[in-house]
Amino acid sequence: MKSLFGKRRLSGAKTGALYDSKRYAMLNRWDPRHMVTVASHLDPRAGERILEVGCGRGHLTKRLRDLGADAVGIDANPHAAAESVTEGVTTGNAEALDYPDASFDKIVSVHAIEHIPNIEAAFSEMARVLKPGGKALFIYPAEPIQGIWAVPTAIVLHGNPLRARDVHCNWLWPSKVRGIAEPRGLVHDHSSFMLLSSPQFVSVFSKP
Repeated sequence: MKSLFGKRRLSGAKTGALYDSKRYAMLNRWDPRHMVTVASHLDPRAGERILEVGCGRGHLTKRLRDLGADAVGIDANPHAAAESVTEGVTTGNAEALDYPDASFDKIVSVHAIEHIPNIEAAFSEMARVLKPGGKALFIYPAEPIQGIWAVPTAIVLHGNPLRARDVHCNWLWPSKVRGIAEPRGLVHDHSSFMLLSSPQFVSVFSKP
């Protein structure tokens, strides 16, 4: 099975089988505490143009729109847009964003970058569409072993816990994310650890 992000994709038949609404909901639970994290670290404001990368059905995008932000979300899964909970959710590829340069005041990505095969291309694209002076926030799993927190998802998707590294194809920690982001024009502001349903990191960058 291949990733829905970028270069590798599922066949149409397998996409439908694996990402029907029941299974999709099981694997993409919305945690409202992420909005608290986004609000405290990113300070989203009314009128700002905000992009959520890997938005799922758009719960966070909806919260941002409720605040008055001009928020849009993209997700590689075509079922996300079809079953979205808000306007502004579309199917998109993080490795080739369909937006002009300097389109967004802020970017947020919650538990998506660990899934993107060409993470370097994705960061290049996010840096490209972020305005000078803009900020980007990333939340990603704090894993002692690559894929450890993806085991339940691997069981549901593949019937095999050993496929967890196919789900989390990137093993990330703050210094590694910084090493990917900074050569692409983003400046590291701060990173921190948090414990919600599982251990997680949050990293914030700005664009000069």
